[in-house]
Amino acid sequence: DLDLDLQRCQQLSVTVLTDHQDLSNTELKTITNSTAPQQYRIRAKLRTYKPQKLHQSVKLHCSKCNSLQEVPDGDDFDSILRGSAGAAPNPEFHNTSWYESVTWTTQDQKQREIAIHFVKHDEMLQHPEDTLLMIEGGTLKEIWKLTKRFKCVIPVRSTEDDLELLDLSAPFLLQGKVKYYGCKQCSTPKPVKNLSSIAAEEQPSWEPSEIAQVLGIELLQYVFIMNFTLVDETGALNAYLFDY
Repeated sequence: DLDLDLQRCQQLSVTVLTDHQDLSNTELKTITNSTAPQQYRIRAKLRTYKPQKLHQSVKLHCSKCNSLQEVPDGDDFDSILRGSAGAAPNPEFHNTSWYESVTWTTQDQKQREIAIHFVKHDEMLQHPEDTLLMIEGGTLKEIWKLTKRFKCVIPVRSTEDDLELLDLSAPFLLQGKVKYYGCKQCSTPKPVKNLSSIAAEEQPSWEPSEIAQVLGIELLQYVFIMNFTLVDETGALNAYLFDY
């Protein structure tokens, strides 16, 4: 289990150096019998490594609670979008002081209602490459089309009181080809109208970290993790790679 392995690694690992010619080689038996932290140079063989497939090494990490999560696949996101598309956008929340709304009904069999809310700056719409928009009722395919033209896309849904984010199993923000997720345990989602504070800035940058902060989201970071088992004539040692 990589989660448990990482926790053990952080609690009682030694630092194994792969360079530093000024250090002599140390046997693995000596290292495993030493107290951390220490620095060693080793010469060993790679016996096993995991995960076996490179894409499985990418996880989502919360720096607040130190949890590791699998990166959801596109099917999970698509099903969440389809679930939220059943409710029609609430016209009460269209065309406010800080965003402009456009709505239409699709021509397919389901005739979905879609609403896109373009966030304004100084009461004006920004250029597409600088624009953050919110979408209700869109499919995954439609959202990806929007990310190719606009800077940021946030999937939302209507409630009786306001617009809100979807379940945090879905990305709360898409920027280009990158999906940004929030930690379910550490996030306390705030009303979407809090985004108006960024829109009021002199030059809104729409940085994911700033968006996450005003929305009460603890931003998950993509990390790369691998677990290696190294051996020499004296014993074995587990080595962990953890990097952003």
